[in-house]
Amino acid sequence: MSEESTMGEKIGDGELRTDLEPLTKRFPALGTPVGAEWMGGTLGDAPGPSTYWIDAVVEVDPAVADELRATYLPEEVSTPPDVVSAIEERIPDGTWLSSDELDAAVSGGGYSTDVYVAQDEPFVVLTAIGSSS
Repeated sequence: MSEESTMGEKIGDGELRTDLEPLTKRFPALGTPVGAEWMGGTLGDAPGPSTYWIDAVVEVDPAVADELRATYLPEEVSTPPDVVSAIEERIPDGTWLSSDELDAAVSGGGYSTDVYVAQDEPFVVLTAIGSSS
C-alpha cells in the first residue's frame, strides 16, 4: 500500500490474512469457508470516523457456491472485481458471475459488498466497504 494517500484510497498494513472468523462474522452467507486470502484497512487517512474495506478471495463449500448461483441468478460480468493488487493476483482464472441480489445476500455486518462467484469453481471474490472494523 502507498504511504501517500488521498481520501478514498484503500490503506492497510499490507498483511495478507487467511483467518476466517472476521469474514464469517461479517458475511454469514459464505457458510463455513474452506479457506480465504484477504486484506483490509481503512479508506483514506482523514481524521474522524473510519470507513473500512475488505477485499477477499474465499474458497467456499461447493454446495454454498451452487446455492449462491442458483438462488441469486448472477450473470457473467465482463470486468474482474476491483480489488487491491495483492488479492487480484490470487483470483483464480475463469468466468465470474455477479448480480445485485447476490451482493445484497452476502452484504452484512455493516458492509456494502460487491460479490462475484466463479461460474465453475467454489470461489467467491468480494470487495466490501463499511463502518465496522
